[in-house]
Amino acid sequence: MQPAYLEDFARPRGTLSPRAWFRSDAAALDLAGPWRFLLSPTLLGAPDGFWRQDFDDGDWAVLPVPSSWPMHGHGRPAYTNVNYPFPVEPPHVPTDNPTGDHRLAFAVPAGWPGADRGRVVLRFDGVDSCGRVWLNGHELGVTQGSRLPAEFDVTPWLRPGETNVLAVRVHQWSSASYLEDQDMWWLPGIFREVRLLARPTGGVEDFFVHADFDHTTGAGALRVDCAAAARLSVPELGLVDAPVNYTHRIRAVRAWTAETPQLYAGELVTAAERVPIRIGFRTVAIVDGVLTVNGRRIVFRGVNRHEFHPDTGRVVPADTVRAELELMKRHNINAVRTSHYPPHPDVLALCDELGLWVVDECDLETHGFGRLGWRRNPSDDPRWTDAYLDRMRRMVERDKNHPSVIMWSLGNEAGLGANHGAMADWARGRDPGRPIHYEGDRECRYVDVYSRMYADHAEVDAIGRRAEKPLDDPALDARRRAMPFMLCEYAHAMGNGPGGLTEYQELFERYPRCQGGFVWEWLDHGIRRRTADGREFFAYGGDFGEPLHDGNFVIDGLVFPDRTPSPGLVEFAKVIEPVRIEAAPAGIRITNRYDYRGLDHLRFEWRLEAGGEPVASGELDVPPFGPGAYADVAVPPGATGGTGERWLTVSARVAHGEPGLPAGHEVAWGQLPVGSDPTPDASVPAGRRPTRLGREITLGPGTFESAHGRLVRLGGLAVEGPRLDVWRAPTDNDSRGPSAIASRWRQLGLHRMTDRLVDLRHGDGQLVVVTRVAAAQQEIGLLTAYTWTADDLALGLRVTIEPDGEWPVPLPRLGLRMAVPAELARVEWFGGGPGEAYPDSRRAARIGRFGAAVDGLQTPYVFPQENGNRAAARWLTLRDDAGRGLRVEGRPTIDFAARRWTSEDLDAARHTTDLVARDRVILNLDVAQQGLGTASCGPGPLPRYVLRAAPTTFALVLHPVPAAR
Repeated sequence: MQPAYLEDFARPRGTLSPRAWFRSDAAALDLAGPWRFLLSPTLLGAPDGFWRQDFDDGDWAVLPVPSSWPMHGHGRPAYTNVNYPFPVEPPHVPTDNPTGDHRLAFAVPAGWPGADRGRVVLRFDGVDSCGRVWLNGHELGVTQGSRLPAEFDVTPWLRPGETNVLAVRVHQWSSASYLEDQDMWWLPGIFREVRLLARPTGGVEDFFVHADFDHTTGAGALRVDCAAAARLSVPELGLVDAPVNYTHRIRAVRAWTAETPQLYAGELVTAAERVPIRIGFRTVAIVDGVLTVNGRRIVFRGVNRHEFHPDTGRVVPADTVRAELELMKRHNINAVRTSHYPPHPDVLALCDELGLWVVDECDLETHGFGRLGWRRNPSDDPRWTDAYLDRMRRMVERDKNHPSVIMWSLGNEAGLGANHGAMADWARGRDPGRPIHYEGDRECRYVDVYSRMYADHAEVDAIGRRAEKPLDDPALDARRRAMPFMLCEYAHAMGNGPGGLTEYQELFERYPRCQGGFVWEWLDHGIRRRTADGREFFAYGGDFGEPLHDGNFVIDGLVFPDRTPSPGLVEFAKVIEPVRIEAAPAGIRITNRYDYRGLDHLRFEWRLEAGGEPVASGELDVPPFGPGAYADVAVPPGATGGTGERWLTVSARVAHGEPGLPAGHEVAWGQLPVGSDPTPDASVPAGRRPTRLGREITLGPGTFESAHGRLVRLGGLAVEGPRLDVWRAPTDNDSRGPSAIASRWRQLGLHRMTDRLVDLRHGDGQLVVVTRVAAAQQEIGLLTAYTWTADDLALGLRVTIEPDGEWPVPLPRLGLRMAVPAELARVEWFGGGPGEAYPDSRRAARIGRFGAAVDGLQTPYVFPQENGNRAAARWLTLRDDAGRGLRVEGRPTIDFAARRWTSEDLDAARHTTDLVARDRVILNLDVAQQGLGTASCGPGPLPRYVLRAAPTTFALVLHPVPAAR
């Protein structure tokens, strides 16, 4: 039998009423540090009486608190996305329930405030999943709601001047676990701070800041509700020793927005306590079906954010949090959805300071019931109503004073039931100034905004036109159509991708109703591990022996586990940049895509390059204009004229540093072709005649073997190929989702294609090799003709491809594959860069001249897959340390990737440490790639990015490069 508190429908016991989170000048004692710890596999095996002061814990382990105990070698992490890792029989939990007993002996100085001049509160900011608490042998109660605070009055049992013993028994599973199925690692522990707080008599127990902004007059209205005998001071607003519970009218204030995060420093003062507060004036409203803040429509350029660290799990250091929020700001992100629980309270304080809209989400998800047809789902069960309301109350009360929080969310993927209605009703009554969100309410019975996950572009377009599929209930249908719309999750950032961001952003900008969305998600939740020989990799589901897991589905972020930006984040930053710079008939068009700001905080620079080499630069004079407007400015005189391919790049940079954005940071950029626009060079070398000698054919600087007609030497360089290749190591977006296109590729054998020589002939100054490329047991193929020509210095190649048979699926890619010596480890190119790019994810690739080591061209996706493609190269060279190597010229352009392993090696690998360098560099030269899409959770590539088998011709030139003298 389980103790009642583990199966009591997630109700906390003995806790105080929820209140606002704040710090003050009242005394506090941080109990973080080394605690004694013992993990038992079951409650029955846990030691009895461990809470007694005289209990001997001398042979227990030492565990830091805060911590997630599996991250310190106690038990193992486990990952599931939807499935519960225990039998679903609510509210019951498994008998085999890992139980962590924590003990801390600590001293409280004699005369410590609170013990004799008020009361003392013990506060836990996060305990996963359930904690039973004792102080000095007295049971205080039980925490429930892992990511919400729990406070206990410990005044009668605290002993100043003596040693005190705090004991906490934490269970991995409790009835609360049914409400916390949130697509993340299951990581039990006391993972946020534990503090003793002196609460002086006459101090501030709670307060609620109401700071409204009238956008028509610029006036502010400030009211601070507080039950204590407090006075309010906000010197910058002229309020000194002002009353609380009274609306103060301020004639002119600067509003708080995510773009202009204006905070006013204030203070609540009683005879016993001083509480600093930060005030941001803003008014959230839905007007004519559009979500507004301070009278203006906003567009969410957002991300979903979990709290995770690759070394410490649920415990994220404060400096890491600040760094990641500043990284968001530097990538033009303006909003965070706190998926799927309230974050550490310091996160919201930083969002106030730096400027990020926040959708604050309740600690609630019951997703696993969806796999069971939502039978017995707590959302519509009155026995769980108290737990649902308790979680909503604790979130709202804790976070109500943050101006960054502009919307409350009822949770995530918990079906829909009357308990959601109760949560929404309570929140509106307590805080009518913030709209209610919940994506699971598809009919919008309880919410104020219409929200969807992973709707494809066509559906978003229909919603934008208010032409979505009607509901059966006309009244509900009319109510929903009158609401603003947002994608609370879209563009699943799993592995290489997401694709299609540009087209989503175009819809957000086209339709006022479509107010942006939140990419899933910010961070790859990989756990840092090392192989036996010390090589680092990141683990995911299944790497810890979990019997039920969801593999690498936890690796789906815009930043890698160490918070290094992925190419997806760089692309997202470009797509959502708040300044659009593009060509216009009158020169250069600058469009202000900010919601509130002008452009006076930016300076504009231009740079002219010819063939990728800098020619001239300067500053661009851009007149002032407001959000939503544009101006056309002339191309600078120094940026015109000349010959060859010339590109003008205009950058918008931060003029003076501001929170999260250092001076000089590039906010946006655009490129324009200027000067002459020569016809792309389509010529290939000619003039030399092929010669056959034995089993080899020579043509200019090239030598071919005659069995397959493949190039084996170029000048003095040993090479293999090139030959037609259509395979790529499937991306997560290729491999997952309803379409799972990679499985169809494998069924057709595209990963094991071979070629048959159909014809080899030479004469008239050319070598023609015809092959048929196909897979065993398949009748479809690709007829491929390689036409080689040459002069003394280079080889020209024209490739003609004809599909043979009816191809039922798109191709992964279409191009050539060859191998060159491993010493050719340095790459330089003129084309798109500096990062990787694919057909539906290439906005961030600017045209220029770039260089990198072959190893530096790789994107280390946690789960290895296709990566590293550079787009639209006019030319590229691979060289060794002596300068010897190979030059490839596109006619006019070619995509390329250079790796130390093959696509098959990438396909077989499950972690980056599985990739072993070969003794060759594998060079892919592609005319086309299949788009990326976001089908791992969402739509696949849009039709225009689907690579159909079709007649294709392309050309390139190969040059041997001699060693530098």
